[in-house]
Amino acid sequence: MKEYFVHETSIVDDNVKIGDNTKIWFFCHIQSGAQIGEGCSFGQNVNVSNNVKIGNGCKVQNNVSIYEGVELEDYVFCGPSMVFTNDLTPRAKYPKGSAGYRKTVLHTGASIGANATVVCGHEVGKWAMVAAGAVVTKDVPDYALVAGVPAKQIGWVCECGERLDDGLHCEKCGRIYDVTDDGLSERK
Repeated sequence: MKEYFVHETSIVDDNVKIGDNTKIWFFCHIQSGAQIGEGCSFGQNVNVSNNVKIGNGCKVQNNVSIYEGVELEDYVFCGPSMVFTNDLTPRAKYPKGSAGYRKTVLHTGASIGANATVVCGHEVGKWAMVAAGAVVTKDVPDYALVAGVPAKQIGWVCECGERLDDGLHCEKCGRIYDVTDDGLSERK
């Protein structure tokens, strides 16, 4: 029994898995082999390509295409009209197919701002934040705040989304962080 919502203007191909309480709104296309977790929301005109894996609690805003080779872990936010790529050297005359796609992973809690671009072959760390309009051309550490073209780190953000102070403390929720090889980790 279907425990998710798909608007009548959207298309869901065969061989798709969609978790409970997920909502797929106007003019979306979910292609064969896609796996979508529970409690996700897909805005207008979202395309989820073949074999894409999306975790639980993800929110994908209007006009986003999630191409084959891209993976979203749990609680990822994709802002309106942000862009993924999956081929570093595309040619219409010489298509590579899925064997030529570069893997891109957005780790748990990552947020990508409106109109940002994530160039394929990179990872965006857990709870990292990419500013609107930024172009990600290298890996983004856990909890990093990046902005610009190309995106450069300009600070750190808390799991709750607030920018951390110089002592890596969140004034909103009280979390404190320590620097690690992967970015930051929350102090216990």
